[in-house]
Order: sequence, then C-alpha cells, then structure tokens
Amino acid sequence: MPAVRGDGMRGLAVFISDIRNCKSKEAEIKRINKELANIRSKFKGDKTLDGYQKKKYVCKLLFIFLLGHDIDFGQIEAVNLLSSNKYTEKQIGYLFISVLISGNSELIQLIVQSIKNDLASRNPVHVSLALQCIANIGSKDMAEAFGQEIPKLLVSGDTLDVVKQSAALCLLRLFRTDASVIPSGEWTSRIVHLLNDQHMGVVTAAASLIDALVKKNPEEYKGCISLAVSRLSRIVTSSYTDFQDYTYYFVPAPWLSVKLLRLLQNYPPPEDPGVRGRLSECLETILNKAQEPPKSKKIQHSNAKNAVLFEAISLIIHNDSEPNLLVRACNQLGQFLSHRETNLRYLALESMCILATSEFSHEAVKKHQETVINALKTERDVSVRQRAVDLLYAMCDKSNAEEIVLEMLAYLETADYSIREEMVLKVAILAEKYATDYKWYVDVILNLIRLAGDYVSEEVWYRVIQIVINRDDVQGYAAKTVFEALQAQACHENMVKVGGYILGEFGNLIAGDARSSPAVQLQLLHSKFHLCSSMTRALLLSTYVKFVNLFPEIKSHIEEIFVADSNLRSADAELQQRASEYLALSKLTSLDVLATVLEEMPPFPEKESSGLLNLLKKKRPGRVIENPDRLDEHVARKEHKETNGTSGTSGLSLASNQEQEGGSADLLGLGVPSAGNGPSTNGSGTVTNNIQKFYCKNNGVLYENDIVQIGVKTECRSNLARLALFYGNKTNHPFMNFKPDVSASPALSMAILLQVKQVDSTVEAGAQFQQMVNVECVSDFDEQPDLNLTFFYNGAPQSISIKLPISINKFIEPTEMNGEAFFSRWKNLSLPAQESQKIFKAAHPMENSDATKTKLIGYGFQLLENIDPNPDNYVCAGIIHTRSLQIGCLLRLEPNKQAQMYRLTTRSSVEAVSQHITNVLCETLNVPFNYQVE
Repeated sequence: MPAVRGDGMRGLAVFISDIRNCKSKEAEIKRINKELANIRSKFKGDKTLDGYQKKKYVCKLLFIFLLGHDIDFGQIEAVNLLSSNKYTEKQIGYLFISVLISGNSELIQLIVQSIKNDLASRNPVHVSLALQCIANIGSKDMAEAFGQEIPKLLVSGDTLDVVKQSAALCLLRLFRTDASVIPSGEWTSRIVHLLNDQHMGVVTAAASLIDALVKKNPEEYKGCISLAVSRLSRIVTSSYTDFQDYTYYFVPAPWLSVKLLRLLQNYPPPEDPGVRGRLSECLETILNKAQEPPKSKKIQHSNAKNAVLFEAISLIIHNDSEPNLLVRACNQLGQFLSHRETNLRYLALESMCILATSEFSHEAVKKHQETVINALKTERDVSVRQRAVDLLYAMCDKSNAEEIVLEMLAYLETADYSIREEMVLKVAILAEKYATDYKWYVDVILNLIRLAGDYVSEEVWYRVIQIVINRDDVQGYAAKTVFEALQAQACHENMVKVGGYILGEFGNLIAGDARSSPAVQLQLLHSKFHLCSSMTRALLLSTYVKFVNLFPEIKSHIEEIFVADSNLRSADAELQQRASEYLALSKLTSLDVLATVLEEMPPFPEKESSGLLNLLKKKRPGRVIENPDRLDEHVARKEHKETNGTSGTSGLSLASNQEQEGGSADLLGLGVPSAGNGPSTNGSGTVTNNIQKFYCKNNGVLYENDIVQIGVKTECRSNLARLALFYGNKTNHPFMNFKPDVSASPALSMAILLQVKQVDSTVEAGAQFQQMVNVECVSDFDEQPDLNLTFFYNGAPQSISIKLPISINKFIEPTEMNGEAFFSRWKNLSLPAQESQKIFKAAHPMENSDATKTKLIGYGFQLLENIDPNPDNYVCAGIIHTRSLQIGCLLRLEPNKQAQMYRLTTRSSVEAVSQHITNVLCETLNVPFNYQVE
C-alpha cells in the first residue's frame, strides 16, 4: 500500500482497502460490522478522543453510509467537529451533516447554532463551509433560521468576494424552497446592483439568483435590464485577454454571457433607446464574432462560442423587433445547416423554425429551402430529419406550397414510421391552407391515403369530404378520382371510406360513363366489403341505400346485399340494425319519401371545419411551429370570400377554433363551460381552482383562468401514481418561456418521490400538451406537491402557483371484508393514538345518501354495506400502500338526522394518517356535490 502523506488518515485508507479486498458480500458486511462495533466503543468509552480521531471515525461512518448501510449513531460527534478551528475537521463535520442529517432531525437546533457561529466568523473559509451546508440541507427550517442573515451577508461591503458567491447560490437554494426568504423592497436594488460587481464570480452567481427572482416577480426586478446589458456589453466587446481568469478556450466568460442573455429573455425589448441600442450592438458583435476564424481547433472552443451565439439568436427571436438582426441570425443559422456537427444542424433547424414565423425573417428563411429539402433526403439522424420537416412546414406560403407539399409527399414513402402521422397532418394542413385549385387538394389527400393510409387520421378524411360537399365544382372530379383509386389491387381502408362516402353522394355525376356505371360502382365497392372493419362496412351499407335513391335500376342487387345473412343476421348489432332498417326503407313505395330521407348531404357550416392544426399540436405539444399567415394572405382570403359571395364554403382557409368561437373553448375536452368571449390581456378575470374536489375524483380541470386551463388525469396502482398534466392555451397568442416547476417541500420529498418529464418552453396559440409526472409513495404524508407555472403572454409575465392533487388517499386500495372481520379489526385499533374523531354539523341536507356514498368511494374506500347494526351508518375499509409498509384504515360515519350532525371516526395504525383522513373528509363531505367522480 502506498505511503500515506500528510493528513491522509491512514486508518481510513486501511479500512477502505480492506473493503475493496473483500471477496464476497458476506465478508464485506462482516468487516463493516466489526468496524462499526469498534467506532461505537470508541465514541462511548474513550472520552479523550482528539479532533483527528473523531474526524477519522466520522469519515469511516460516512463511507459505510455511502456503501448503502444504515448509520444510527455518530451524529453528535459530527456536530462536535463543527466547533473545531481546523478546516479539515470542520469540513468533514459539515459533509457528514449534509449527507446524513435530514431537515427534520432533532439535532437541527444544535446545527443551526454552530452554523450561526461560523457565519459570524472572520474566517471566510468557515463562512463558506456554513453557507454550503445551508444550501445542501435547503429545508424550510434553514430558510427561516438564516433568511435574514444571508441577504445581509450578500450585499454587505465588508464581505469577501468568495463569500458573496457562496451567499448568492445559497440564497438561490433557499428561495427555491421558500420564496418569502427574500423580502421585497430594500433588498431589490442592492441585489440587482450585484450585476455591477467588479468580481466576475460574484456577477455569475448573482445572475443565477436574479434570473430566479425575475421569474417570480419580473416587475420588481425590472432594473436589472440596463445593468445586464451594460455587463454583457463589457464582456462581448472585450478581448479574451481582459478576462484571463474567466476565459474558456479564448471565449470570455461564456457562462455569464449565456446567463445574461437568458435573463434578458424574461422581458420585452428595452424601452430606453440607449439601452436598446447598446443591446443591439452587443448582439451584432456576437454575430460578427461568429464569422471570425476560430482561435482554436479544440471542440471546447467551438462549443463555448456557439453556446453564446445560439443564446443571442434566441434573444433576437424573442425580441422580434430588429429586422436586420433577424435576417443576419437567419443567415448565420443557414451556414450551420451544412455543418458536419449533427447537434449544430439540429439547433439551426430548430431556431429557423421560429424565425420562419417572423414577418421580418420569413423571406430570408425561404432562401434555404433547397438545403432543407436536401437535408430531408440525406440526413442520417431521424431527429434532424424531423426538424427539417418542421422547418419546411413553417416556411411554407402560397408561393412555394405546391413544391414543398410535393417534396413532403415524396419523402413520406420512405419516412420513419415515428414521424409519418405528423407529416400526414402537416401535408393536409398545408394543402388545405394554400390550395388555389380544389382538384389539387383532392389529389394530395388521396395521395396521402395511398402512401400512408395507416397514419391518416379520421380528421383528415373527414375534412376532405366536408370540402368536396361544400364545393360544387370539385364534386365530379372527386368522384372520378376516388373511383379510379379504388380500382387498385391494394386499397387502404381509409380510401374505401372516402370512396364510399363520395360515391354515395356524387356517384351519379360519373354514372353516364359505361366504365363507371351504377352496377360497376356497386360491384367495385362491394368487392372491398369483406376486407373491411365493421365500422367501414356500416358506412358502405349507408352508401348502398343512397344508391337505391340515385340508381333505381340496381335496387334489386342492393336488397340482396341487405338480405344476406352476413348483414341481416350479423353478430354486430350496428350492421344488423342498418341492414334491416335500410332494407325496409328500400321497400317504401313512395319515391318522394325515399328521396327526402336519402337526399344529398347539405353543406357543412364553416365553423365545423376540422381542427387539424389543434390535432397536430396535441401530437407534438410545444413543438409545433405555427405556419404564419401574413397580411397579404389575410387580404387575399377576405377578397376571395367577398368575390364568391358565400360564407364559409368559398375558401380552404383553416380557421382555428379560437377564431371561430371566441377563443375560450374547453381545450381539454373535460366539460368545463367556456370562460367568455375572449381572454383578458393580463390573465386576470374568472379563476377556478378545483383542488378540493380532487380528493374524490381523478380526472378533470384543476385550474382555469381567462388564458390558461390546467387539467389532470391520474392513474394509481399500489404505491405508484402517474399524473398527466394537460396545459391548454385558450388565447390567440403563444405562451413564451413556459416553465412548469413541480416540487415538493423537504419534508414531503422524504415521503414521496417525484419524476417530472420536461416540456418545451413555447405553447402555441390554441394548443394543448401534456406533461407526465410519476409519483412513488415512500411513507405516509399530509402535504401536496406544488406546481409553479411561469410564462409570458403577449409580452406580459404570468405566474400561477397551485397544489397538485396528490394526497395519501390516492394510494388507498378498497378492501372488502365481512362484519366480523371489520369489528375485530376495529377493536384492535382502539388505542387513542390510532383513532381520530370529529363531530361536525352537516352543511347540506342529509337525505342525499347517494352523494355521501359517492364521495366516500371516490376518496378511495370500499363501502361495506349491511355491516353496521345501524343501517344509517356508513362503514368503509381500505389499505394505504407505501414502499415501506401497508397501513390499514377503517372508517365509520354516523349521521344524526334529527340534530343534522355527523360523527366521523377514522382508525389506522398510524396516528397522522387517521388525523389527516378525518380532517380532509370533514371538509369534503360539506362540499356541495356538483361534480362527477371519475
């Protein structure tokens, strides 16, 4: 073994070596138990242990803990090390406390006092160790204990720079735990002015803190804009030699530059002309530097340089106010489209998708159309090909629509299966939006069905039928084209659906040709009948009865089909009913009645146009870039409608649901009434928060105001739960910097484990997307996780803080038991600590027993009927599943109708669970029952 140098703790090195040399798990456990016994005896028996020995033994305990073994002693010795004046001993003490002691430990008061002593120390190393420990624990207790001292330490003129860095990051950690730790008012200006500090490390740490504060309260910290621009200007206009300590591979302070650029994206462009001009100079300088030859061939240099460049381009796109910068950014990104680095090509395509939506840079983006089409054909990485599809969709307008649709159709034949459905939707939207010839539109949709029929959703072929029905001039062409398409040997079922519908309505328009006579049409359709699903067969039966009206000469052949056993005696009730009713209908002697019942479908109202765009946004939430409508297109469309003199059927424009119905549709489809005719610009107005109702339901709208709707769908099994959070943008403007943060308090984070899927930062107008949250119940709890949502709407910052409906009852499994088992278990749980009881007055009539039963069942319990001697009483049972144990819960609800009072008794093996369930159910039972339990 090599010699131990200096303060190397030879005993610790020998112990680690012994553990590594163990041949089996049993040998390792034996060696660890021997060492634990030795350490325990030293701590108990030897009162003369010096600091070095305490440090060594505490280090061994820490190593044993990191190997996965439980440690139940040594905490006091670790706390004692905090009072040492030696750095190594104090460091090990803080390390042990940070790793092994939780925020709710009984030793926390002793630790707090030791930390206060170190914060008051003149030794900056001791102060930094204390700050790091506070940040590592990061509990609410720490926030309450040091919330007043750390801001003072941060802004004090006497504090050393290295301590200010630690103080800023520590304060950021506590702010994330408890936002009230930084009071508004006097601290605001002093914290913001840290951006002017001479020490770059302090500025870098302060930028992270200020960014978090801005997201919480942007108006209060608006003063940071000019300071951030000033500091950014000094960095980008300087030489890398000016920042020797903060230069990374010839790029001056790249991390600080990125943080400042992100900080500025929280605000609209600066109002002050001077600040705005200086910011524009900074962004121009960054774009200029991107054109300079690289100062190093190392990948780290290009990574740092490009990180600053892409963040600057993000700010240019966010401001969307400088045409020159937008075009330059687009040209710079265009150079990356052919770069050998895959990540750069991906990022360039993604950023250009957003640039394509700006009126200033759209034409510049279109210049790269050939490069993007080439990438679609040659790119090996599927994610880059998907971004290329996104960019083609975003850059499409009436001048290049036919070419782009043609290229996308050609690529569709070889496209990856994972993106085909999305491509089909995009092609359908573009074909509808920019069609000048309806025959071309029909051809495109039928080609879609032919090339990728499995990926053509119902909304797509519904829409082509609506348009054909609404346009007289295309009906004959559609009937002829679909008839020819049906003659192919391999014909997709969606083609049969479209063909059946169109020929049933307009087959008479091509019946004059012997090649498409009524008998040929019937024979062609019926040759596909036996290959189709029952839903398609039902549609074909409707087509056949339409033929009875259109072509009386083939009526007898159609009646034979209806009479066939496979239809009239079908096991499918829908087919059987249609066959029998259509047969009876065909035998009517009055031709007028038949013609009236089977007349041609009337035109569809325009407001019923298929929401293909919304469907696309649901498929890829937060990723669908709006294909922009520029002013000339709006004018052209308006003139086209006025020329035709019709409303709703004269154009192919895809009006969004918001434009048609006022922008406040129930985006989640969860049955919540509309909030009115349109959202207010500041997000104020009617606010609905249904958190209380979710104790007894799993699905529905959790929160809604005039601009956003948040829905929840919950699935639970044993001690695991999965939440699907649905965010809906009810407005005609996108949400920018959309950041939903799901968090748990330190105490709650010990009881449940949260796994949150990240989402994109942009929510398009009218879009809805989903965020998945996985939850594991480790032990019982009585709090709920927090959802803090921040975003910008129409340039104005928005902030929403609500609770997520995850409570202990979500992990209850209903348990069936007989009367004997129930009362036996009830008596076993008779200790005072196991029972919680409340008597409360009924807020609503007690006669509605069904509502009470529904709430108890919705809460998670099994309602046990005919168990209690008093038939008016409600008796329930359930088992709460956690990772560590199962908790049995029993409940009795005794109504006194004469006094209009309830007595609720809950018993379980855990006192906190009984009390929590009793408190929640007392409130829940007094909430009016006006929602559905799901």
